[in-house]
Amino acid sequence: MILLELFNAIQSRRSVRNYSPQEVSKDLLHQLLEAAVQAPSAMNSQPWAFAVIQDRELLNHYSDRAKAFLLSQMDQHPSLTKYRAALANPDFNIFYNAGTLLIVYAVPNGPHPEEDCCLAAQNIMLAAHGLGLGTCWIGFARPLLNLPEVKTELGVPAEYQAVAPLIVGYPAGPVAPIPKKPPQILFWR
Repeated sequence: MILLELFNAIQSRRSVRNYSPQEVSKDLLHQLLEAAVQAPSAMNSQPWAFAVIQDRELLNHYSDRAKAFLLSQMDQHPSLTKYRAALANPDFNIFYNAGTLLIVYAVPNGPHPEEDCCLAAQNIMLAAHGLGLGTCWIGFARPLLNLPEVKTELGVPAEYQAVAPLIVGYPAGPVAPIPKKPPQILFWR
């Protein structure tokens, strides 16, 4: 029964981009962080640290700064070109107006800290889904969060790397499933 529930959670979890204004409690966020630190890590290095921003003005501020920074980098990153209109739109919030940003930082410890942080982030997203919360990994935030001046502003050690900026909140409504491609199997011997 538990295995069936796990597979249902994996298959029904979605990236949520529309949130209700209800705030996520500290208790629920602590539960998500407890789930995160249960992730496996290379050589049990546990190379992660976490930050939480629930100040909506600050989230709006960082959304605007991230958009401006990405627009300024457009020439060096042609893959961003398709997002130019969205990033230039003053009404577009990269955090989709969610009330919580939970950031997973890689601590330079162990052989694969970034990959280990991705595992912790997946635990957060699945645990949030199990608690009735929605999440979305916001890749647009990562370049800004890794700028030295932003790390200084937030009190993040210079050598830490933002890996997984995750918005967390109560979904404003159901999220339709997106078809997934079948596994591409390169070989089976």
